[in-house]
Amino acid sequence: VQLQASGGGLVQAGGSLRLSCVVSGVSVAVNAVTWFRQAPGKQREMVAYILSGGTTHSIDSVKGRFSVSRDSAKNTVYLQMDNLQPEDTGVYYCNHGIRWGQGTQVTVSS
Repeated sequence: VQLQASGGGLVQAGGSLRLSCVVSGVSVAVNAVTWFRQAPGKQREMVAYILSGGTTHSIDSVKGRFSVSRDSAKNTVYLQMDNLQPEDTGVYYCNHGIRWGQGTQVTVSS
């Protein structure tokens, strides 16, 4: 199983980014994928996930701004991030079980 995250970048506060996690080895249609982030000097935290049945969940600090979805045909999970704030800055990782993507940097300037 391999996961490859991409889509990070530098944006101003209020901007948007869409992260992609391309998964190989398992089908995202029947497997959960989770997005984590790690801010400088802080522990890695779970941000949002999508379950095999399509149920999604996100942490309170991003509710209404971030949404997770998937494209089974592309075997890809997305994290749409709107109204980004400086506190969203960090390296974002996608995860399935014990497998992690390489991370993509998101920097939000004020």
